Amino acid sequence: MNWIVTEVDGKIASIATDYRHFAKIAADIDTLSPEDVDEVRTLKISTEELLEMGKTLKWEDLRLFGSAFQIKVWETLFKMPRKLLSYTEFAALAENPAGVRAVAHAVALNPVAYVIPCHLVVPKESLDKVRQIRETAEKTLFKGSDLYLLDTIDVGEYAYGPDIKRELIKLQLA
Repeated sequence: MNWIVTEVDGKIASIATDYRHFAKIAADIDTLSPEDVDEVRTLKISTEELLEMGKTLKWEDLRLFGSAFQIKVWETLFKMPRKLLSYTEFAALAENPAGVRAVAHAVALNPVAYVIPCHLVVPKESLDKVRQIRETAEKTLFKGSDLYLLDTIDVGEYAYGPDIKRELIKLQLA
């Protein structure tokens, strides 16, 4: 699979499987003065390159366009521990426990796939099922390895579909 990376002045503004974020970034750039942006470019990378990028990028390597609230949510996602969290748990981590829906909406608008790991936020019911499967698996020969990623678990909505979300979860938590 190829991923489209959009960079603004050498900083990553989006990563997606298509150009869906490019028009929004162009519109956001259009509101800036010409002196504020020197270069916009896109490139295609493989999933392997995306995984490597995810290991080395720092928050400062990103140039995100969104509201202050969205950017705060995305930064919390970027800096969170690499584990599955429910939307409720993540809203608390983002210091907005009463705003689960608003936080979930900002999570859904994340423009930087994988690097900002919105795929690690799943519905509470799914996380409960994962925990139950893990507990059961610990009592078996398998000791829980990968059993929590069974295709029967609803991992929730994802811009690129549940199969890609499930695969990114596997890759990130392997």
